[in-house]
Amino acid sequence: MLTILKNTEQGLQCMEEFINGCWVNAIDPTPQEIAQLEEWGIHPDYVQYSLDIDEMARAERDEDYTFILLRIPFDNGAAADIPYTTIPLGILLLNNCVVTICKQENEVVRLLRNGKYRGLKTAKRYRFALYLMLETANRYLSLLRQVNKTTEALEDQLQKSTRNREVLELLKYQKCLTYFATALRSNEVVMERLQRMQMFNQYEEDQELLEDVLTENQQAIQIVNIATEILAGLMDAFASIISNNLNGVMKVLAALTIALNMPTIVASFYGMNVGLPGQDHPTAFVFVLVISIALTALAIYIFYKRDWL
Repeated sequence: MLTILKNTEQGLQCMEEFINGCWVNAIDPTPQEIAQLEEWGIHPDYVQYSLDIDEMARAERDEDYTFILLRIPFDNGAAADIPYTTIPLGILLLNNCVVTICKQENEVVRLLRNGKYRGLKTAKRYRFALYLMLETANRYLSLLRQVNKTTEALEDQLQKSTRNREVLELLKYQKCLTYFATALRSNEVVMERLQRMQMFNQYEEDQELLEDVLTENQQAIQIVNIATEILAGLMDAFASIISNNLNGVMKVLAALTIALNMPTIVASFYGMNVGLPGQDHPTAFVFVLVISIALTALAIYIFYKRDWL
C-alpha cells in the first residue's frame, strides 16, 4: 500500500499524486507499487532491503540519496509465541521527497502520521528522519516498560507455582529482550555513523535532536541490559522455587498418606478371622474406632511439629 502525505495549513494530509516535498509511505508494496516507486526514483534494491525481515540496520549515502535502515519494535500481541520482535524500516531521503518502506503497519509510522510531533515537516527531510529515529527509541522504551510490568506480574505468580507455565512465559519475554538488545545496538551504530557523516550539522535544532535520539537509544540499551540480567536471575531462582514448591506438596501428600493409613492398619488387625481380645465386647467397634482416631491424630501432630504439614 502506498500513501502520499504532505504538510498543509490543515496539517499532514494525504495527496492523490506524487509532488515535491512529500512523504511516500510504503507498507508491504505489491510488484506494481514497487514499479511505481522505481518511476519516482527509488531503486528496487532498497525496497527489497526494507522488506527483508532479517536485514540489519545500516546507512548508505550518495549524491542523490541517503538510505537509512533501522530495526524498529513490533508488537505481535500477548498471545504470540514472542510478544515483541523487531522489523526493518527503510528510510530513503531523496532530493525531492522522503520515502519510508516497511513490511508491516507499525506504531512508529502511525504516530508520525497522526501528528505526534508538531515540528514534523515532510519537506525537511533530515529532520523527518531524526523524528523517525526518535520515535523508534521512544517506542522501545514504551515496550520495555510493558515487559517489566508483565514480568513483575509473573514474578508474583511464580512464588506459589508448581508448574512450568510461568517460567515458559518468562522465557518468551527473555527472547523479546534479546531481539531488542540486538536491534538497539545496531541502531546505535547507524546513528553514530550518521553523526560522523555530519549530515545533521546544517541546523542547530537538528544537532540537538540527534543528541536526543542518541540519548534515548542509549537509555533503551541500558534498560534492556538491566532487564535481561534481572530476568535471567529470576528464571534461575524460580526454577528452584518451583522445584521446592513441588517437593513441599509431595511431602504433605506423603504425610497425609501415612496418617490416613493408621485406621487401615488397625482395621486390618481386627478384620482377621482369628480370635482377638475384646472381640465379643459390645463396644468393640467403638474401641477400634477410638484407637484409629488416636493414632491418626498422633501421626498428624508429629508431622505438624516437624513442619511436614
